[in-house]
Amino acid sequence: MFGLTIEKLFVVALLATVIIGPRRLPDYASRLATLVRHLTVRASDAARRVERETGVGALRDDWTTLDPRQYDPRRIIREAWAASSAAGAVVPAPDDAGASSDAAVEREIAGEWVTIGSSGHPRRVWVPAE
Repeated sequence: MFGLTIEKLFVVALLATVIIGPRRLPDYASRLATLVRHLTVRASDAARRVERETGVGALRDDWTTLDPRQYDPRRIIREAWAASSAAGAVVPAPDDAGASSDAAVEREIAGEWVTIGSSGHPRRVWVPAE
């Protein structure tokens, strides 16, 4: 943030000590602490007011239900395979050419293999027709 590092902050604190002086430094430090506290209170009050007037709090709750981190693709595929095996479906394996094999023609569930992912890491996923 602002390109500040610990070293730069240390140099600024050292310069403030030299320029302001050891007698006035505690007074300025307390003023700075009061200012930061005041700005923090103002910012939280403004955030609460915006949330109350615009309903952003309700939107935040909606966004947490749509959090993509809760969707584990392994779990979704595992549940889909469990559902298809419980229905007695035969899912064909993909071949190298990308076309359906002879076993795929005699399958019980219609569907297709879909390539997903990036070009660097493509994956083939069986998608049953609905």
